[in-house]
Amino acid sequence: MELFLQQLFNGITIGSVYSLVALGLTLVFGILHIPNFAHGSFYMIGAYVSLLFMTQYGMNYWAALILSILIVAGLGILCEQVVFKYLGNVNPMRVMVAAIGLMLFFEALAQLIWGTDYKQMPTPFSGVVEIFGLTITQQRILVVVSSVLLMLALHFFLTKTMIGASIVAMSQNRDGAFLVGINANMVAMLTFAIAAALASAAATLASPINLVFPTMGSLVIMKAFVIIIIGGMGSIPGAIAGGFLLGLTESMGATYLSNDYKDIFAFLLLVAILTIKPTGLFSKGART
Repeated sequence: MELFLQQLFNGITIGSVYSLVALGLTLVFGILHIPNFAHGSFYMIGAYVSLLFMTQYGMNYWAALILSILIVAGLGILCEQVVFKYLGNVNPMRVMVAAIGLMLFFEALAQLIWGTDYKQMPTPFSGVVEIFGLTITQQRILVVVSSVLLMLALHFFLTKTMIGASIVAMSQNRDGAFLVGINANMVAMLTFAIAAALASAAATLASPINLVFPTMGSLVIMKAFVIIIIGGMGSIPGAIAGGFLLGLTESMGATYLSNDYKDIFAFLLLVAILTIKPTGLFSKGART
């Protein structure tokens, strides 16, 4: 029972990170209606920027986290303005190819600047906490708590503010948003900034547990795509539910089946859920 509860919390921790990345991906999908493969690069760059500030400039963890979020959010805006803004009305396949090109460019740039070695991000939360007989690291608790707070903040922003309502309206009907006077270009730019910021936050939270390396965003983005398909394309509740479901599946599968095939469980889960419900767990109308 203790092993089960330990892995349950580990699964929630992993799922928290996946959910944050998938939330940003599903927001961008709602605007562009194409899969943004470059989103994984925002995750990777966020980790490297935080690591740089902590190791080279001696900043504390929280200052590095905030600066990383701001810098990567700015990078997201830059990508939207320079690349995606001018490809919005062309063949979606070209937009997807451009996103893949950005992903490969950022990975190559990271290898050029930081090398290919795996790096460990330091954290002030290296201690452990005993809860009901379970040994849990402080960093894992921080990941879960911070992720939930960010999700609640995003929910409040989308449902209680005019700008958030504009993002939701544009994701539901882009042409209708134009007709009622919503500045679609500004909304798209802001959406990219939010998505990139969430990816950067997820990376900085997760990297002290995992390692930092140039291709770390590739596997995460593939799992994020699995999550938004499982949850329902464009569904925010679906991205959250799918992220936690995938995290729990990986954690339990690695413990009770085999850790060697941990990454395969995501795609097995995808096949199983789409066989039962081809549209995903949440319908298109479930966006909130």
